[in-house]
Amino acid sequence: MSRTATARRRGRGAQQDGPRATFRQLLPFLFEHKPVLALAAALSIVGAAASLVQPLLVGQVIDRVQKNEALGMLVWLLVGFVIIASVISGYQHYLLQRTGTAVVYSSRRRLIARILHLPISEFDARRTGDLVSRVGTDTTLLYAVLTQGLADAVGSAILFLGALIAMLIIDPLLLVLIVIVITASAVVVVLLSRHIRTASAAQQQKVGELASGVERGISSIRTVRASGATERETEAVAGLASEAYGLGVRIAKISSMVVPVAGIALQVSLLVVLGVGGFRVASGALTIAALVTFIMFLFMLVMPLGQAFGAITSVNQALGALGRIQEVLDLPTETENDEADPDVTAAAVVGAPAIEFRDVRFRYPDNVIAAREAAAKEAQSLLVDARLEHQSDVAPVEVDRDVLKGISFSVPRGARVALVGPSGAGKSTILALIERFYDPTGGSIRVAGHDVRTFPREQLRAQFGYVEQDAPTLAGSLAENLRLAAPAASDEDCERVLRSVNLGDVLARSPLGLEAPVGEDGVMLSGGERQRLAIARALLTEAPILLLDESTSSLDGVNEQRMRAAIDAAASDRTLLVIAHRLSTVVDSDVIVVLENGVVVGHGTHTELVESTPLYRDLARHQLLTN
Repeated sequence: MSRTATARRRGRGAQQDGPRATFRQLLPFLFEHKPVLALAAALSIVGAAASLVQPLLVGQVIDRVQKNEALGMLVWLLVGFVIIASVISGYQHYLLQRTGTAVVYSSRRRLIARILHLPISEFDARRTGDLVSRVGTDTTLLYAVLTQGLADAVGSAILFLGALIAMLIIDPLLLVLIVIVITASAVVVVLLSRHIRTASAAQQQKVGELASGVERGISSIRTVRASGATERETEAVAGLASEAYGLGVRIAKISSMVVPVAGIALQVSLLVVLGVGGFRVASGALTIAALVTFIMFLFMLVMPLGQAFGAITSVNQALGALGRIQEVLDLPTETENDEADPDVTAAAVVGAPAIEFRDVRFRYPDNVIAAREAAAKEAQSLLVDARLEHQSDVAPVEVDRDVLKGISFSVPRGARVALVGPSGAGKSTILALIERFYDPTGGSIRVAGHDVRTFPREQLRAQFGYVEQDAPTLAGSLAENLRLAAPAASDEDCERVLRSVNLGDVLARSPLGLEAPVGEDGVMLSGGERQRLAIARALLTEAPILLLDESTSSLDGVNEQRMRAAIDAAASDRTLLVIAHRLSTVVDSDVIVVLENGVVVGHGTHTELVESTPLYRDLARHQLLTN
């Protein structure tokens, strides 16, 4: 099976039609700009009136010419109304273009605000590129709603009704024939528009997958190149691009059937009017002036009809994209339905430990489990595609749903506590629960004697300086990275924490000092420097509790020694909870908690655990604790 086939299979696993939106869900995006839309509608009405007057004036001009009467001011009135209609149309076009841009802007702001406040589980379950695609590509389609006829609907409706009434007055028989033709064309457009919405939603879904594929390739470009996988990744992403192209072609085919409908309706209507109308002129039932006026009104009748057909197409495309936007906007934020008590303070309960776990159980939400199982299956498919294994050799995908199975331990205030254990034991999950990236599914976690769920999240997180296992370095300068959690920190404080983690030489490399750029993902720094920069950022917050996840994993022996000295100095008046993988980091801890398969299998000092816990003794014997 090729990588392209894998990409296609991945796409089929997603929802094909994508989430669907209704026109009612589109209205709030438009109503944010009611004053401008009202002005555009008013201008549209005036423009429609100016257009409707023109055929009547033309009819009077023809009638006077036939009777050899003076035209007087009729010609100048006709020219004036033409100019008025043109100027109004131009200004209205500007308003709609500007408002369309404003709708895209406001929708992007709402979407960005919602995405950045989503629970961490949503980021674990979704692909970054797909979320980025919703902010960029999907919101752009809302622009077409205003610029392709929807906001001009009031004026178009007046123009349509005015022309209809005028044609009814001039010749009811001709109008009946025209209505039959227009009704048939409208039915065709409505039937086709349903397919446009479905295809548009599927295309936007595929574009999201394409963005995710590109983001994956770019973010891991060095690994891809070093693995000789450039062509395979190119083929996989190209496969997604090909599917998006195919869906775009499908939309184009359907749209191409919609566009001629208005033209066909006009041509058939015109032929009917010329044939039947010519016969009625010959019979004396209709004058030439009336026939010419009727024909002009016919064009005015079909013109808004064509705009309406275009609006139906653009609105259905926008609704396909809006479904994906609305799906994210409908997701609850991290703080919705929160149990936090705003009166709770960080003041510690007398005698309470800094952190306490009481029979804590945790399993990841179903959407995260589903995403991890899908990722595992995809990884297996890549192995098969690369012929590294035979299909029969691939074991079934099983993701352990229960991560923590009744964890209990405490971190005394001012103490250093280390968490150790094999990979998958639940160490990083413990820190994630303390930070309330997730909430436990059983038991309770207490900080300073208070259940973490009673803290407002910002207040809770202000108690911790947190360093992730793969702490990201943000594109920008050293100062921007340091001030992420402490925006008011002075230059002197920034330089102090950098030197405390042995990054003084990074400051000296560039005359820009703290303003020196670190590159995308910190590419201008070494792995150890990026990790120390993350620790410096945590130290700068002066939080009373430090949570360090594998904080020395990328350091050599010399820098690890210096880092330990820096952490020891910073910890002199702080509480430390450290996930460690090196024996040298563990032995000085006041308490070591040993984890395996989501349970605590040992608890004590290094000396006590060597005697009492076989797993710890085995890890210590190898001098290197697995991560």
